[in-house]
Amino acid sequence: MTAVATPLKCVVDASVGIKLFLAEALSDRADALFLHLAADPPGEIYVPDLFFIECTNIFWKHIRRSGYPPGKAQGDLADLGALALRSIPTSVLMAEALAIAVKETLSAYEACYVALAQHVGVPMVTADEKLARALAGAPYAVHWLKDFPIPPLPVSSPT
Repeated sequence: MTAVATPLKCVVDASVGIKLFLAEALSDRADALFLHLAADPPGEIYVPDLFFIECTNIFWKHIRRSGYPPGKAQGDLADLGALALRSIPTSVLMAEALAIAVKETLSAYEACYVALAQHVGVPMVTADEKLARALAGAPYAVHWLKDFPIPPLPVSSPT
C-alpha cells in the first residue's frame, strides 16, 4: 500500500508572495513553496485578502523607486490573482489580529497573517526575518522562509 502524500499547508505573507515575481534573496524558496499549489494532491496556501493589495503596493514601490515597468507589474498582478490561493476575508480575522497586534507589538497587517494561521491551524511563512525573530518565543508557528522546511513535491504514481 502506498502512502498518500500530505499536502503542504501554510499561510504566506506578501513578503513571500512577491518573491515569485521580483528576483530577490530567497526567491528560489518561494518558487519551491508555490509549486506545491500544482502538486497532486495540491498544497493549500492561505492568505488574508489584504495580501493582494500589499503585493500591489510592493509593485508600486518598485515602479517608483526602481523603474519596474508598470505593464510588467500589471501582468504580474494578473498572474498573482490567478494562483489557487485560499483567500480569507480580513473581516473574519480583525478581532484576533488586533489582540495579537497589541500583545506582540505588531502592525495590524502583520498580525492579520498570524491570526489567519491560528484560524486555520497551519504555520505562517514570512520572508521578513525580523518578524519571524520577533515571534520566535511567542505561541505562534511563524517561520522565516529560509528556515521553513519545504517538503519535496509529491511524486504521482503512474496509473
